[in-house]
Amino acid sequence: MYDLAAMGAWLEFAVRWVHVITAIAWIGASFYFIALDLGLHRDRNLPSGADGEEWQVHGGGFYHIQKYLVAPDHMPGGLIWHKWQSYSTWLSGFALLFLVYYLGSEFYLIDPAVMDLAGWQAIGISLASLGFGWVMYDQICKSKFGEDNTRLMLLLYVILVGMAYFYTSVFSGRAALLHLGAFTGSIMTANVFFIIIPNQKIVVDDLMNGRVPDAKYGKIAKQRSTHNNYLTLPVIFLMLSNHYPLAFASEYNWLIASLVFLMGVTIRHYFNSMHARKGEPTWTWLATAVLFILIMWLSTAPMFRAEESEEATGGALQFTQAEGFGQVQDIVMGRCSMCHASEPAWEGLHWPPKGVRLDTEAQIARHAKQIYLQAGLSHAMPPANLSYISEEERAQIRDWYAAATGG
Repeated sequence: MYDLAAMGAWLEFAVRWVHVITAIAWIGASFYFIALDLGLHRDRNLPSGADGEEWQVHGGGFYHIQKYLVAPDHMPGGLIWHKWQSYSTWLSGFALLFLVYYLGSEFYLIDPAVMDLAGWQAIGISLASLGFGWVMYDQICKSKFGEDNTRLMLLLYVILVGMAYFYTSVFSGRAALLHLGAFTGSIMTANVFFIIIPNQKIVVDDLMNGRVPDAKYGKIAKQRSTHNNYLTLPVIFLMLSNHYPLAFASEYNWLIASLVFLMGVTIRHYFNSMHARKGEPTWTWLATAVLFILIMWLSTAPMFRAEESEEATGGALQFTQAEGFGQVQDIVMGRCSMCHASEPAWEGLHWPPKGVRLDTEAQIARHAKQIYLQAGLSHAMPPANLSYISEEERAQIRDWYAAATGG
């Protein structure tokens, strides 16, 4: 009989793999073309009528790149559109959000100590917030307020700070930072789908038919592309944050996320200036280091949020009430809780790995699937079997999980 939990874990792994691959393709293409456009030599009188050119060397050969603002004499038939990377990244990311946080809402999305929500309520808030983010952002950009890009960027930053506080007031810390990344990433992909690509198609169509394109389309696309440029690095940080409790489990996680957006600006400003041959503003590295030090301080002042509920609720109840829970609780307390505790006893550990506590009935029940997959079905935990868990004990974990899930 196929093990549904193992199949689910492999499906999650496969979708995560696709998400990382497509994100690499999107970010790589985006950063390359931004650097290329900023670095084009526009001070040369090119006989081809190109706006600028650049010579590059890579892979044992030389590339001569030219950019045209008007259609060349012969429009190439194999024109490449860089859009699938963005769409695939968002689709795979949403699939991962569904698999991990929606299907596992009671364990990963909801924290009763933050806000006691039903699963459908938390999922509804998640979906509504992602849609709200794009509509609000798009309308602000299209308004008169959005005509001043500096003023617009400042307002968008205030909105992101507000969303960071909102998410951390509604979801678990881990889900909150992940959602802030999804909120931002959704805006970035929507920029490509609804604005950048459609505007580019209008310009291409005008050029191919001998019409002079309206300059507004290029201006709008440039504005949205600039926003995407500065938002990329914070999104990566937020997506990685779920592996680091120091980022998501701190009382000031919303402030940490807010400062991360500023780090994204300082880092990208350095590279954009360098690629545009406008100097290397090294002050940005000092600013980034100061911001990161502040983030590290916030992550430990104090270390974690208020204590979570010690009673199992919702879907976790099935695991505390299942046959064999008493034996499994003894196994976990004896083999796992020396590390996975609010104050780990294992030398060198100052907080539970990945923020996972297993020192109460409620915590064991909330992490039943991970215990099953990592200590029952596989030998991933304990690392190198440092606490000497036996095969008989692993079998007891498997039997308990099967009894709880009807497997």
